[in-house]
Amino acid sequence: MRRNSQPVGGISVIVPTFNSAACLPRTLRRIDEALRPAEESEIVVVDDGSDDGTSEVLAALSGELATSLRVISQKNMGRFLARWAGIHEAKFGRLLFVDSRVVLATDALNYIFSTDAADDQTWIAHVETCTTSLLGRFWEAPTHVFWGRYLRDPQPSMLTSDNFDRYPKGTGCLLVDRTRFEQACLSSWPDAGQKLVSDDTRVLRHLVQQGPLRLDPGFRADYEPRVKLRPFLSHAFERGTLFVDSYAGTSTRRNVVLVALVVAPPAALIALVVGVAFGAWLCVIGLLALALSLVGAFMVAALVNRCRWSAVLSFLVFFLPFGIVFWAGLTRGLLLHRRAFSPSQTSAGRL
Repeated sequence: MRRNSQPVGGISVIVPTFNSAACLPRTLRRIDEALRPAEESEIVVVDDGSDDGTSEVLAALSGELATSLRVISQKNMGRFLARWAGIHEAKFGRLLFVDSRVVLATDALNYIFSTDAADDQTWIAHVETCTTSLLGRFWEAPTHVFWGRYLRDPQPSMLTSDNFDRYPKGTGCLLVDRTRFEQACLSSWPDAGQKLVSDDTRVLRHLVQQGPLRLDPGFRADYEPRVKLRPFLSHAFERGTLFVDSYAGTSTRRNVVLVALVVAPPAALIALVVGVAFGAWLCVIGLLALALSLVGAFMVAALVNRCRWSAVLSFLVFFLPFGIVFWAGLTRGLLLHRRAFSPSQTSAGRL
């Protein structure tokens, strides 16, 4: 593994991108502004096989930014491998990962530098959706259901092995020590040629075992979601597969839940068709009532946790197409990552 010099106080910002030419100018300009308090810094963009004019956009921006901008191009290999390529090109010992759809707050790094834990702590950004699109707000409803305790009133929080699943988290905007992140990648990467491996949750599971992770609304950013149906569904399919890789093998209970998520929908559909065919209307009504009650309970939980009405409406409108493609992604993930469900993997993966 090739190493580079790592000057003290320097930050390398790594931006993996794939067909995000429209988002890059705002993302990179905001990073450039946020980096002003840093002693030394650079931006490394890894173009993961884009074919939408990304190279032309980056060429135009290179002469505009005050921060050094380097571009690494590779064939499409996925975000995990794009980040890995960025690590090997980074000059400094502190890495800031910012996805191409994430817009960093201007004072986000200044906030970190003002704390006593700026140098040696791993920071997870507090990220909020930034859109007026109904479709773009879809993901707000699920996040407010699963992590509502934090999202109701965001406060600086320390993620540990014990509370890891109670908080929203991701590597889309993450400040971390380079060596720790390399080790986390290697521990999470069973096959160097595998594209569909978890690029966030599995890596963070390893990092939290080395020490607490700080989730802090002072270190904040906005996320520009997909606002067209086809890219949204494509992303949902991919996330379904990565969801399996994130949780498979971490405990027996999670293994059971993952298998149930794949088996239950077609089983319920078959039961519904059989019920209609044989005139078992009580069974049909019961299945439909159960489905409606589950969706209704989900929406109520989101609202209780202060989710916006528009996001809950988005969930209601797009739940069915999302559910179909996410289920397909889960099924693919179950087939791709089936080895993780073995007893030895489960024992090793448990937090």
